[in-house]
Amino acid sequence: MLQNMARLESPTTMTGSSGQKATQAGASRTGQGTAPTVAGGPGQKATQVGLILLMGLGSVTLWLLSPLFWIWLGSQMQKSSQPSMGPYLLVLVGIGVTTVVIAKLLGAADRAYGRVVTGGLTGRRRLPWNRSLRGERDVDAGQPPTVLTTVMVISVGLAGLLFVLWFFTLAGSSLPGQ
Repeated sequence: MLQNMARLESPTTMTGSSGQKATQAGASRTGQGTAPTVAGGPGQKATQVGLILLMGLGSVTLWLLSPLFWIWLGSQMQKSSQPSMGPYLLVLVGIGVTTVVIAKLLGAADRAYGRVVTGGLTGRRRLPWNRSLRGERDVDAGQPPTVLTTVMVISVGLAGLLFVLWFFTLAGSSLPGQ
């Protein structure tokens, strides 16, 4: 309740794609007008769900499919049992490059989701990992995490859970004679 009141007192100005200015709190500084509302039709809901699924697939690709692909490709390049530097370098560079590319695409999908939800209004947002560690209170501290942050946390949590399940049930013992 107090956070909502604080937002009403100091609204965040956001600019739409057509150059119109609106405030996040719903009223302009002069007290006239409200922020444009976005109609939540079935097309918009389908777009939102599609973007969330795309971000989920992108996060699985980022953490699982891309590294497995590059390790497989590096193993196919190795013809003998003696290791050479080429496949290792290919795996290292390939994973690094695809991680950057997929992360950029995920960021673009998150921004597209934000445009769909807010109807084209954009505003400056400081992400939690980029905030000051000092004790002062941030203006935007009450903002919920982005959809991409939530999707990534869920995907990493599921990956950890699947690893633990695999480790204790399917991995078997690496000790000799067991």
